Amino acid sequence: MPPNPQTIALTGASGMIGTAVVGLLTAEGHRVLPLVRRGSSDDRLGPRWDPTGEGICDPDEMKDVRTVVHLAGENIAAGRWSTQQKERIRSSRVDATRNLVRSLARLPEPPGTLVCASAIGWYGDRGDEQLDESSHPGTGFLADVVRDWEQATEEAVTSGLRVVHVRIGVVLSTQGGALKKMLTPFRLGLGGIVGSGRQYWSWIGLLDVARVLREAVVNESLSGPVNAVSPGTVTNREFTKVLGRALKRPTIFPLPAFMAKLMLGEMAKELLLSSTRVVPRRLLEIGFEFGFTDLESCLRHEL
Repeated sequence: MPPNPQTIALTGASGMIGTAVVGLLTAEGHRVLPLVRRGSSDDRLGPRWDPTGEGICDPDEMKDVRTVVHLAGENIAAGRWSTQQKERIRSSRVDATRNLVRSLARLPEPPGTLVCASAIGWYGDRGDEQLDESSHPGTGFLADVVRDWEQATEEAVTSGLRVVHVRIGVVLSTQGGALKKMLTPFRLGLGGIVGSGRQYWSWIGLLDVARVLREAVVNESLSGPVNAVSPGTVTNREFTKVLGRALKRPTIFPLPAFMAKLMLGEMAKELLLSSTRVVPRRLLEIGFEFGFTDLESCLRHEL
C-alpha cells in the first residue's frame, strides 16, 4: 500500500496509456475510477462525464476523488488531417478539457490535483535546439492546439488545484501508436529513414510514461509542464538503424519528404518530418529514474 492511498478519477482509462496507468496505480493500492463518457457503450462502473458539454454529469459520484488524471483525446494519427479531423483533434482536447475543468471547479469538494496529458507538440519544429520546460512554444497546428489545451486548465489553477501538464513524447509500445504502425513495413524489410533522417524524435517507453503520470499524481512538488520523454533522444536516422537492428532487418528503403507529404499532407510535416529535441529537465531535477534511457533496450523490451 502507498503511504497515502487515494481515489483517482481518470479519463481515457481504456486507451493504451490509460490502461497502463490504471494497472500501475491499482497495483500500488490506489482506488481508480474510470470517467466514462455519457452515452458510450462502456459498461464499467465509474462517474459519467460529457466532454462536449457539462463535464461531470453527477457531482455526487466525485465526492471522494482527490485527483483527476485527464488522458482522453482524439488520436492525432488516426487519418489524414482534413479540416473536420483537425477540428475533432482540437475540440477533443481544448473544449473537452475546458468543460471538465469547469465542472470540477463547481464541485462541492473539488479534487486537489489535476494531471492533464499534454504533448511535446508544444515546442513545434525546432531543429537541433535543445528544449526543456522553460522553452517558449513553437508554431504550427499542433503547437497551437497544445498551447490552447494547456490554457484550458486555467480555471483549475485559479480555483487552487495543483495542475500538472505532462508533455508526452513518442510513446513506444507494440500495443499501439507509432511503433505498432512501423513494425509491419520494417519486418518486411521495407523500413528506412523518413525525409533527411536528421530530425530528432523524442521518445519514451509505455511503462515509463505511466510511471511519469503516477509521479505527477503523488509528488506534490510537481506542477506546470513536465516533459515525459527519455533523456536518450535520437534522430530519425538513429531510430531507424536501431529498430532495424532489433528486428534483424535491413533499413534501405527511405521515405522521401515529398512522398510523405503527398501521402499524409500536413500530418507528415508535423509528425514525421519536424524535429523536436526535448530534455526531461523537471524529472531529472527530482531524481526520477527512467526504466529505459537507451532506445535499443526499450525496443527489445517491447518486441
